[in-house]
Amino acid sequence: MTGTTAPPGRHPLWPSLTAPRDQGRDDTCAVSAHGVRVRFADGRELLDGSSGLWNTNLGYGNEEIARAAAQALREASYLSVFRYENVYARRAAEALVEAAGPRHYGRVLFSTSGGAANDLVMKVARQYHALREQPQRTVVVGLRGSYHGLTFGSFALTGDDLGQQMYGVDQRLVRHVAPNDPAELDALMARQGGRIAAVVVEPVLGSGAVPLTEEYVDHLLRLRRDHGFLLVADEVATGFGRTGSLFASQRWAEQPDLLVASKGLTNGTSAAAVVIAARTVADAFTDSGSVLTHGETQAGTPVTCATITATLDEMRRLDAVALGRRLSGRLDTELAALVAGHPRVAATTGLGCFRSIRLCEPDGTPFAQERVPDLVRAIREAGAIVHPGVNGVQLFPALTFTDADLTELLARVTAGLELHLARTAAPAGAPA
Repeated sequence: MTGTTAPPGRHPLWPSLTAPRDQGRDDTCAVSAHGVRVRFADGRELLDGSSGLWNTNLGYGNEEIARAAAQALREASYLSVFRYENVYARRAAEALVEAAGPRHYGRVLFSTSGGAANDLVMKVARQYHALREQPQRTVVVGLRGSYHGLTFGSFALTGDDLGQQMYGVDQRLVRHVAPNDPAELDALMARQGGRIAAVVVEPVLGSGAVPLTEEYVDHLLRLRRDHGFLLVADEVATGFGRTGSLFASQRWAEQPDLLVASKGLTNGTSAAAVVIAARTVADAFTDSGSVLTHGETQAGTPVTCATITATLDEMRRLDAVALGRRLSGRLDTELAALVAGHPRVAATTGLGCFRSIRLCEPDGTPFAQERVPDLVRAIREAGAIVHPGVNGVQLFPALTFTDADLTELLARVTAGLELHLARTAAPAGAPA
């Protein structure tokens, strides 16, 4: 069944972050996906400029990853890491430590989503300090404009206002500071440095595609040495080749204490996330014989871990990080030309294959955020899938995009922009 006779908002499926008027539509109900294209129930096939939800970094339908998942399901349909271990999880953990850097990292905790993994991060950080006889260290710091998930812990840490107060999210032990602003961070440390358990940052802030500057990261590293908090790199979106290296934090002068990965971790095939812990953090638990109170039924299952291992293998086989760097170079050139050549394109942000296009009104003021959903819809009509960004849209092409794919994507995004502008410029009552 591809359609429904139910009115909008009365369809059995209640999709995420979708207004009732847009639910139950065949033009947003996907039926299949292959390569970098998605087919919908209305018969159209669209070019995906978002890599799913930024997670199909190698494109859809990778045969080796699918084969690994099928084999794991046949051999061990379910095994857990809840009071037990399984060989699939052992293999995946070993591969992840090796990929992240075994001189610094030592152990892997499995989770099921970026949000749940950030909940786990806050538990690890607070218990780590308690084990070191610093139980007062309970405050976790995030950045304004950040996105860490929508579970209650990660929702508290998310730096965008997405209704936390309405939902009763407890943010009493969370603080937010402006990104790339060392002075604000210094002021917080001066007031509460002895209470801070961890500072959690995205190397590129997801909502606005804003990279942390090298100077800011170096300042964070100095503050970590001075104040003793754990530094956490939330690489849910930036991991697995998205910004020019396997993990963006691998280019930092010093490595974070905890690294969070999800999205590209299984190329989008499994509900999976991991927290990769530095040896110093893991040793605090091991040396004291302490148990971390966390567990998820579907974390570290055979199919999940088989797809993690297969994704790492495919990243190497395809030399996907190098493919992403090449694509990034083309994005640099093409997006600069778009800014120079289109009067309504004010700027682009981001790096690697993690970008945004920011628009402006004719008088130069930022494009109204409430118009962005209509812009996304117009781009979809023009043949491409993108997601909303700050004053515009985000571009997260798969690392496997060809030159022709990128040319087509930018052409369809531009056509969608022109369609939206034509509609909004039409006199009231005129046909679109």
